[in-house]
Amino acid sequence: MSHFPERTQRNCLNCGTQLQGRYCHNCGQENLSPKESVWHLISHFFSDITHFDGKFFTSIKDLILKPGFLSKEYMAGRRVAYLNPIRMYLFTSFIFFLIFFSFYKVDEHSVRKVSSSTTHAVADSQRVNGDSANNNAGQKPFIAISPAKYFSVKEYDSLEARGDVKDNWFIRMLTRKNIEIDQKYHNNADAAVNRFTETFLHTIPQLLFLLLPLFALILKLLYIRHKQFYYTDHAIFTIHFYIFVFIGFLFIFGLQYLNSLTGASWLGYLKNFLTLLLLFYLYKAMRNFYQQKRFKTILKFLLLLFSFSVFGILIFTLYLLSFFLKFDF
Repeated sequence: MSHFPERTQRNCLNCGTQLQGRYCHNCGQENLSPKESVWHLISHFFSDITHFDGKFFTSIKDLILKPGFLSKEYMAGRRVAYLNPIRMYLFTSFIFFLIFFSFYKVDEHSVRKVSSSTTHAVADSQRVNGDSANNNAGQKPFIAISPAKYFSVKEYDSLEARGDVKDNWFIRMLTRKNIEIDQKYHNNADAAVNRFTETFLHTIPQLLFLLLPLFALILKLLYIRHKQFYYTDHAIFTIHFYIFVFIGFLFIFGLQYLNSLTGASWLGYLKNFLTLLLLFYLYKAMRNFYQQKRFKTILKFLLLLFSFSVFGILIFTLYLLSFFLKFDF
């Protein structure tokens, strides 16, 4: 209960309902004086922070040590003692990506490596397709973010109008984008890749959030005969697993950083162990939350990984392609 002064009037300032006690039975607001002293404001601030911390650390402890437990508690309606899953997801994802983007930088060395690999891939492709390479002799190879084989969109449109070029709509879009990049960066593929990669990495949080309903949908289909589980229950389970993955990868990044500083090989093994632990955690969470036998859980665990990988790669490819075509270089 708050120590702020209670109002003598018996009407709720929030909704106007006549009050029977200290709290409004209609909206839940406490009947406190709206005029607060500086000390009351500071006390209220620290009270909220402490309350959040208490719930957060209790939730984190149970999330890590008891796979599937928080999701079961939420489904059963026991929610007051734990942080709301959405708030918990937003907070942990914010911390995760704040640390990730603080440490991860797209440097020129990595960009050159990508550009070099792409160039070698094109060269190998041309050696395999010798006839095609000979027919295009004197022209620059075409790939995304590499020197274009047409000098301008006008030239490309002219060749297409004459019938010398017969590309489908997809190749036509890629070609136009490639010409645009080539003209803007003057064959400096490193700069183009650098800018694109930096910007694309900052959209990863949106992509992960986009994949979250897919993960929950696959769980819904795997447990479709269990009518007690609604789609929202699978979504809560997915959110809690995402949170654990964020925490796990923070430890993995930390080990990777220490490994780069010390060169200790055992840190690399520990990092690999934690990566496998993420998968084992998912299995244990499914076993505890859905309460099925070991064999069925393992089977559904493998089906979940396979299905999510296939559809996840497809969505990622479409997302990357859409982002590339819309990206303003």
